This record gives sequence, C-alpha cells and structure tokens, in this order.
Amino acid sequence: MIINRHSLSTLNTGFKGNFQIGFEGVVPMWNRVATLVPSATATEEYAWLGAFPGMREWIGERQIKNLAQHGYSIKNRRFESTVSVPKTAIEDDQFGVYAPMMQEMGRSAAEHPDTLVFGLLKNAFASQCYDGQFFFDTDHPVVGADGVERSVSNVQAGSGAPWFLLDTRRALKPLIFQERKKPQFVAKDDPTDDRVFMKDEYVYGTDSRCNVGLGFWQMAFGSKADLTEANLRAAYTAMTTLKGDEDRPLGMLPNLLVVHPSLKFTADELLKAQMKNGGASNIMQGLVDSLASPWLA
Repeated sequence: MIINRHSLSTLNTGFKGNFQIGFEGVVPMWNRVATLVPSATATEEYAWLGAFPGMREWIGERQIKNLAQHGYSIKNRRFESTVSVPKTAIEDDQFGVYAPMMQEMGRSAAEHPDTLVFGLLKNAFASQCYDGQFFFDTDHPVVGADGVERSVSNVQAGSGAPWFLLDTRRALKPLIFQERKKPQFVAKDDPTDDRVFMKDEYVYGTDSRCNVGLGFWQMAFGSKADLTEANLRAAYTAMTTLKGDEDRPLGMLPNLLVVHPSLKFTADELLKAQMKNGGASNIMQGLVDSLASPWLA
C-alpha cells in the first residue's frame, strides 16, 4: 500500500468499523443489576441515598421529609486501551491481520461496564455504602417507630462462592453505573506524528470516563453460604419482610438471583426444575430469574 493521507483515512475507517463490530456484538449483563446514571462533572453526589419517600394520610399540612445527607459520592475514573500497528505492516498490505485486534478492542470496551459492576458486587461484602456500613452487612442502622435505632442484616455468613438476591424492579437498581464519557475510537496516524517518525508505527486506541457505586442496600441480599433451598428461602423472606425507618414495610420483591458461574447449575436446579429429586414438586420453580455472571469469577 502506498501510504498517504487518503490511504490512512481509509485504513482508519476500516479499523473503526472493526472496533464498532466488536462493540456492538456484546450483550451486556450489567444493566440487569445496575442503573445507568449520566454524569456531567468529575464527581457526582448521591446525598439523597438512604431515603425511601412513602405515602401517608394527608391530615393538616404536608409533612416535608428532608432527604438524609449521607455524603455518598462517585468520582469518575479514566480508562484506556491502546495498540500500535507497524508502518511496515501497512506498507506490506498486512493490515488485515490487525482487524481482529481492533474488533477485540471494541468488545473489551463494551464489556468494561460488566467488569466494573460485577467486580463491585463481588467486593460489596467489604465495600461501604451510603450509611457507612459494608453494603452486605449485619448491622445497617434503621430507626423504628419508637425512635430507637436497631440493626438490620442483609447478609448470610459463609465462605463459599457468592450469590446475590436482588430487587431490580425500581427506578434505581441496587448498583449504579455512572457514565461521563462513552468509549471512543481514536487514531494517531498523522505521518507527522512524533511516534510515526521515531518508532515507525501508528497508534490506535479507545478511552472512556466512568465509575460504579452502591445504591440501596435494602434492595440486595448477599451470601457466601451454600446455595440451598433453605438458604434461598431465608434470603427471600428477609427481603420481603424488610422494614425501613418508622417500621414502614418497604415492599421489596426480589426478582433476580445472581450467582458465581460455579453455581449456575445449582441455581437452575433450584429455580427451573419442575420436580425435586425424589419426585416432589419444586415450589421454588420460577420464584426469581437467575443470572450466572462470568465477571464474578
């Protein structure tokens, strides 16, 4: 190939197309457990976390509920992926060898939110949420109708592969994916670039700005205990009977079981089989959907 601005522009269009093919070929999982929150600045404040506004009978004047100021914020982070293509490979018409690499770069960029979201979920046993406790903890503070604070748990003790019961039906899912800048394909292929002159190679890459955070702990239950019918029942009951401040039922209704990939078939047996071993009916069938995420491995 004769290298000039026209041929480099054509090559850039091809590589960008490869990137887009890889990007669009990904079916994301993160959006099943996290809410997309667009960001317009370096850090977003979520001071309103911790308040579940509820209805009451209107007697007299309205009672204005001040949203609790918890000081929870999510700071955007910068991410990038960059590769180089030797100038000689383009001169020798070998650029086709690099097309799969550009496609894989696009795939990696599209999967990046999955790695962040499920990575946070996996580590949420030791990550603080808005109330200062770990997201999955035994002593979340809740104030009863008598004004006395008590501790509420949303975790089962254990040392096995993790699994999570979630209520994802609400406007804000249990996790937050905050996006400041979508991944963009960038080419540094101007013949006058210093890298082209000094190293005889062209550079292509992608970059984005985003981060993840923890939402309402009340919408999630985490466990490292064995995934059994008894333990799943206990988690389901704990969520559906959960009360917030002033002893108000929160109406949690779990609809998704997220499991470590090693627990996929255990989850399927619990939730999809019509009959148990021995022939008894499986009353857990269809209780919730299940999702085995490879990003929890």
